[in-house]
Amino acid sequence: MLRFLSWSGRHGSALLAASIFVGLAVQPLAALFRDVVTITVAGLMTLVLLRTDPAQVLAYLRRPALIAAICLWMLVATPLLAAGIARLTGLDGALGAAFVIMATACAATSSPAFARLVGLGGEISLVVAVVSTLLVPFTAPPLALGLMGIDLAISLPALMGRLVLVVGLPLLLSIALRRILGRARLLALGPAVDGASVWLVMLYGVGVMLGVPTAAAADPLWTLGALVLGFAGNFGANIATALVFAPAGQRVSLAAGLLVGNRNMALFIAVLPAATDPRIILFFVLCQFPLFLSPFLLRPVYARLVRRP
Repeated sequence: MLRFLSWSGRHGSALLAASIFVGLAVQPLAALFRDVVTITVAGLMTLVLLRTDPAQVLAYLRRPALIAAICLWMLVATPLLAAGIARLTGLDGALGAAFVIMATACAATSSPAFARLVGLGGEISLVVAVVSTLLVPFTAPPLALGLMGIDLAISLPALMGRLVLVVGLPLLLSIALRRILGRARLLALGPAVDGASVWLVMLYGVGVMLGVPTAAAADPLWTLGALVLGFAGNFGANIATALVFAPAGQRVSLAAGLLVGNRNMALFIAVLPAATDPRIILFFVLCQFPLFLSPFLLRPVYARLVRRP
């Protein structure tokens, strides 16, 4: 089992890319895993914390200006830029609204795991993912309402309860496991832990594809346009962020780009009211394609960039 998990960690980028296509092709399997998202995320966070260097996390916490700058860029600047792009290009209707709302989202919970998969440190991704999730109830609703006239009813108490479940409990569990396993054994198990993280993310990837083939068949041209826009938004935010934060250092800027490109769409899928245009929800689901394919597509790019003197 440990060998299999270690193999999974080494091939995690390809396995993640494959998982969403498995979910598309085998809809009963997608239905099976659709309702285990919270458990999956909590398990993933536990494994991420096991593979995260606590000293590095504390080092980033001692740089509040950097963390604040990344969060401000992610949660305020990029939505305003997305709204400007939508207006300049004439992007309106459900697609325009979804594009701007996407830019108001916090970092994906899987960001630290994805950073490790592409050879970047997961510590800054972990800090920004948690801080941006804490801040998003205060930034996303007014921006979505002011820019697109859409009411994002993000309940602060409900979100805090979710954070306790997917961050607080994993933190306590990871501390206990560190004490039980010890540093040497934990380092030896590292590749297997990475492989287990890959499989947990894959379960989410399979489950989120439920219903996508039917929705895509109803309007294939719109779906194709939304998919292209999702890739453009993800990679465009990634590149822009890496350039903006280049003065902070190469690894920091690349990690920031990856996590700003990969947003937590699952949160909005859960909180949007039932009357929301279903095409907006479909766009958020289609955004999982660039998210899950980004480690596979970008790993060789990051490998080349990081090797540069």
